[in-house]
Amino acid sequence: MAIRTVTQLSPAQVDQHIASVLSLLAGPAAVARDDQRAAVHALTVDRARVVVVQATGWGKSAVYWAAAAALRAAGTGLTLVVSPLLALMRDQVSAAQRAGLHAATINSTNIDEWDTVLADVDAGRLDVLLVSPERLANPRFAARIPQLLAATGLVVIDEAHCISDWGFDFRPDYQRLARHLLELAPGTPVLATTATANARVTDDIAKQFGVQTVTFRGSLARSSLRLAVVGGLGAMQRWAWVADALDLVEGSGIVYTLTVAEAERLAAFLASLGHDVAAYTGRLDADERIRIEELLRHNKLKAVIATSALGMGYDKPDLGFCLHVGSPASPVAYYQQVGRAGRALDTALAVLLPAESDERIWQYFATASVPGPHHVQQVLEALRHGPMSVPALESQTGIRRTRLDGVLRLLATDDIVVKQPDGWAATGANYVHDTLKWEALAAMRQAEAALMRRYAAGDGCLMQFLQQSLDDPDPQPCGRCSVCTGELPAPGITPSSRAVAAARGFARAVDVVIEPRKLWPPGLSAAPGLTTKGRIVSCAPGRALAFADDPGWGAELACFEQVDGELDQTLADGLVEVMRRWKHHWGERPVAVTMLPSRRHPLRVGSIAAHLGRVGKIPVIETLQVSGPPPPTDAASGARVSALLAGLSLMPDTSVPRGPILLVDDQYRTGWTMTVAGALLRSAGATAVLPLVVHQLP
Repeated sequence: MAIRTVTQLSPAQVDQHIASVLSLLAGPAAVARDDQRAAVHALTVDRARVVVVQATGWGKSAVYWAAAAALRAAGTGLTLVVSPLLALMRDQVSAAQRAGLHAATINSTNIDEWDTVLADVDAGRLDVLLVSPERLANPRFAARIPQLLAATGLVVIDEAHCISDWGFDFRPDYQRLARHLLELAPGTPVLATTATANARVTDDIAKQFGVQTVTFRGSLARSSLRLAVVGGLGAMQRWAWVADALDLVEGSGIVYTLTVAEAERLAAFLASLGHDVAAYTGRLDADERIRIEELLRHNKLKAVIATSALGMGYDKPDLGFCLHVGSPASPVAYYQQVGRAGRALDTALAVLLPAESDERIWQYFATASVPGPHHVQQVLEALRHGPMSVPALESQTGIRRTRLDGVLRLLATDDIVVKQPDGWAATGANYVHDTLKWEALAAMRQAEAALMRRYAAGDGCLMQFLQQSLDDPDPQPCGRCSVCTGELPAPGITPSSRAVAAARGFARAVDVVIEPRKLWPPGLSAAPGLTTKGRIVSCAPGRALAFADDPGWGAELACFEQVDGELDQTLADGLVEVMRRWKHHWGERPVAVTMLPSRRHPLRVGSIAAHLGRVGKIPVIETLQVSGPPPPTDAASGARVSALLAGLSLMPDTSVPRGPILLVDDQYRTGWTMTVAGALLRSAGATAVLPLVVHQLP
């Protein structure tokens, strides 16, 4: 590292750097806001730790570029910016360069450039280095952190609400990283910025920074946003409303959904109508995310249909609208997402279309983020024998991937587990479940949900409501929202019947593919006639009529947990249509229909088999039976499969015809029951087993 002599900056010198940076970023007429100037002075003259909570577009990045320029001129090292999203990092590199700073980034998309970037760091040629939390959490890169911080003049933690337990988008690995950086750089000025922190989150960030932290908090009102709520629509009406709106609204924008499945389904429907749209979710790789972001940035897409994967850090000043199909779990999360719109426009539209499934989805994600003590013990017990990959842990413990990822991140925050090249490993530290903390968080989430229900009900000025939810010091009625004006944006409260019919027809024609299980869990005992180690010989890829909260079948599925009885005729007809589309992929027609024996809904499952056999003119045969207690639903995969192998069997003297067998059930979740049944049928002579179910659960 280059050795520098650091000089003390005067307020006048700092003001010169502020003026210069603002001129480069916003033009020669730009004037610093009072809090911008005060924050830069606190960082550069006082070398303090600073928290800035200001609305999107206020100019938070100008604070750290001005501070970086001043500190570099004083002889300090580079500014280290930790940013949670790749989109933000790419935009920030460009912004830093416009501010006259030499900037570079290290992230998962530019591995080939790392050596060059780090050489520039060592030689003192960089003014700004932007990194992601994941890079600093990488063991090889983490080993460089002490050396890197020795040459750092300023640490910036962007989107800092992510480091607070109380933040709407809390990220345990980001909190752990921030804590380590603060411990390693006790004398270095630190800046935390966010647009989405209420008083509790702000206080928590300041507490993590230390008692001398200086906080700057301003109004979070967004005068360019025209907020509206269009309630009372069904699932297909919401799709139709969006389709009609895209024909009418000017500019390009984002349509948010709560789940990956909904984003992909809605994007496919809108594309079928000729709209230029793309789905954007956490399933996309980095290159595809960049491609879609750039298409939207240059207005080559009318809309991106996105989950929360597209949010913080995406910078498109002329984003004209932000529509929500379903409500986020808190007003803070909603404010963050609509804040993408209208940054350089006089007016931008932000419409919420609340859904009847919202609270069920909120509950799912809320519980998935809380580490149940039994899940923690399952993970630690599995790791007792050595490091394991996430797929191996999922198979060993039976914990669903979303919940497992959350448990691992939270354990890593407290150094209970550590990520190594060969997988996750236990450190030997003891885990103590903080019941009071998690109960308090659960209570806070419930309070946020109550606030979101009030927002969706139009309980007062919508912008003022968001300001109050964020503890804005000066909430005021906006005079622009649908509550203040009494007016809804087009198409108003009723989408066109043409669009509704198109949405229903499209949704009911989507094929849901069931991917079969491929590997047996380790440690299974041998089963008569079956090989229960290694690769599974069982089911072919199957089909489901509906997945999760499928909008095409929502009304019919709503009664699915009621008293056992024959399958609803509309669902039965839908299964026939699935069969008609699916038959082109069979290769050979099924020679028989059989069913999984059901303890809860024997009449329903039997009626499914009978209906498909009758319509398809395929013989219906009984082949499988159950005995003993039902398998545990919350046990590890190995224990569940062992119970299934013990309790599910072929009926005595069963004759399974040689050829493909259609295997039907009403619901499908983990797939292990279908897998064991398919393996039994294959062992008895079936050449293929084709699973068909009504409802695949997430």
